[in-house]
Amino acid sequence: MVLDGEGQHGSRWQAITSIAAKIGCSPNTLNDWVKKAEVDSGRRAGIPCDMAEKMKALERENRELRQANEILRKASAYFAMRSSTAGRSDGGFGLSERRACQIAGADRKTIRYRSQRAPDTELRGRLRELANERRRFGYRRLFVLLRREGEPSGINRIYRLYREEGLTVRKRRARRKAIGTRAPILVEARANARWSLDFVHDQFACGRRFRVLNIVDDVTRECLAAIPDTSISGRRVARELTALIERRGKPGMIVSDNGTELTSNAILKWCAENRIEWHYIAPGKPMQNGFVESFNGRMRDEFLNETLFRNLAHARDLIAAWVADYNTERPHSALGYQTPADYAQTLTTAIARPAARDESSARRAIAQPAPFGVNTNRAPVAAG
Repeated sequence: MVLDGEGQHGSRWQAITSIAAKIGCSPNTLNDWVKKAEVDSGRRAGIPCDMAEKMKALERENRELRQANEILRKASAYFAMRSSTAGRSDGGFGLSERRACQIAGADRKTIRYRSQRAPDTELRGRLRELANERRRFGYRRLFVLLRREGEPSGINRIYRLYREEGLTVRKRRARRKAIGTRAPILVEARANARWSLDFVHDQFACGRRFRVLNIVDDVTRECLAAIPDTSISGRRVARELTALIERRGKPGMIVSDNGTELTSNAILKWCAENRIEWHYIAPGKPMQNGFVESFNGRMRDEFLNETLFRNLAHARDLIAAWVADYNTERPHSALGYQTPADYAQTLTTAIARPAARDESSARRAIAQPAPFGVNTNRAPVAAG
């Protein structure tokens, strides 16, 4: 039996008195029976009497919290409506401005304030255009491109507009975190000190797969060649390297993984004939070939995933255009946001100066200052 009300003067006692008169017993006796029945029912449910009272108190408190949250929700919705419109209507939330400010503890002058900041329409439009052209560029590289065009705004302003326009680049996958101590590799600061080779795969619109042989200069970060084809053998790799050496000169070392094309007899014979040291990384350790692996990641993220290739001729044209843009237009964060071509020219000029010849020939890490406003603080990444 469950009876509502508390105390002898409440509805509970009136109900007990009425029932006791009908059954012919004392109200106090009936009240004791009811209490005993409530205790027994609580024990059968596994809940002691004192715990049942605490649960009732918690339910009452939760009900009050829900009511308070509903009021705060209405106040927040009111403020959101006021920030987006200049009207004074409550928008159907049932709260006045005075009441909403009282609930949230906000000053009415703050709520009534309207920003006088310029809309930056032209800068926003140009930022959107660059972001659409370079869909995988973040705000730092877009800032560098705007600086090249003469935009005087600082990086903080560009970042604010970048966020307000919703141009944040979506991350495709989580990056694997390094375990243990990592240190940057020391590379001799001159072009052709070391080259790196690797393959990257993609497919045409018809579903047929093709591969691209990428050759990267580890110092200048230039893409020396990107050769797409449906099949690339060891002899083809040797021919492409011979043609590249005729145009650019002989490298001090070539680094690659242990793919069958790169460990073939054709490559071993080519190395012996041209007297070039070829270094193979440890199996299953692509981080030892980090420069070309990083380039492959940029190529896939910024180009291959964004492009649909009709056939091999179409792929060759687009890849050649992208490589030229990568070398001459794209700011590279590891080079202080210079382009690889500009950085290679800087190295050539530094080596040509007698005063700088001794320093440039020393083995040192490659690190250049970033343009004003760009923060390049990051953990060093091992390259091999």
